[in-house]
Amino acid sequence: MSLYSGLFAENEIIVSPKDTAVQYGSGSLEVFATPAMIALMEKTAMLCIAKKIEAGMTSVGTSIQVKHLKATPIGNAVSCIAELIEIDRAKLTFNVEVFDNDGIIGQGTHTRFLVDEKQFMSKLNDNT
Repeated sequence: MSLYSGLFAENEIIVSPKDTAVQYGSGSLEVFATPAMIALMEKTAMLCIAKKIEAGMTSVGTSIQVKHLKATPIGNAVSCIAELIEIDRAKLTFNVEVFDNDGIIGQGTHTRFLVDEKQFMSKLNDNT
C-alpha cells in the first residue's frame, strides 16, 4: 500500500437535472443538491486512493462533515478536490472542497475505512 498524507484527486461533473435538489427531494429548487455534492466528495475521496491500495481492498465512507456554501445552477461545471490528510491504520481522513466557476461552493472533511472486500461482504451477508 502506498498511501501518504498529501495524496489528492480531482473529479469534475456538469450539473444536470438529476443532480438537483428537486430530484433528490432535498429542496424545491433546480440547483446542485447538497446530497449530490456529498456524493461527489465521497467519490473523489474513493478515487484518490483506489489505485494505491492492495488488490481485494476497498474503502467505505463512514462520516462526512460539510458545509454547502453556495448554489450552483444546472449546466455549470463543479469540481471536487479530495486530499488525504490523516492515516490512522485503516481510518483515512480527507479534506474535501468543491468549486464552481465562481469559486468554492462546499468544504469539509470525510472519513473512510479500508476494508477487505470479501470479508466485508461476508459479514454483511451473515447478518441478513
